Amino acid sequence: MKIPDNLKYTHDHEWVLVDGDTATVGITDFAQSELGDIVYVDVDTLDETLAKEEVFGTVEAVKTVSDLLLPLSGEVIAFNEGLEEAPESINTDPYGEGWIVKMKISDPSEFDQLLDAKAYQELVAG
Repeated sequence: MKIPDNLKYTHDHEWVLVDGDTATVGITDFAQSELGDIVYVDVDTLDETLAKEEVFGTVEAVKTVSDLLLPLSGEVIAFNEGLEEAPESINTDPYGEGWIVKMKISDPSEFDQLLDAKAYQELVAG
């Protein structure tokens, strides 16, 4: 299981890569392995401003549907349209081609509440 050191993580198994006031969000390697084969990703919150931990979409796997929770407050500004044709990218490359949304961060102080790689490793090992 990969847990890159350059990302931050949530207790709900989303990862965050921050670049200035923009964040890229996806689900972790652990989350995709727990879900199994991902067949569909639905994000209907594009151009909406949401609070931290609000549902911004869903990931559908063969046996389950899981809500996606926004790790930080802000506006969803982009959806990875490649997932429409190849949702399995989340399974094969969760930290690269499998990113889900980009967002404009409205409260940078929330970033400090996210887990670093070591803390996330402890969470999933728990």
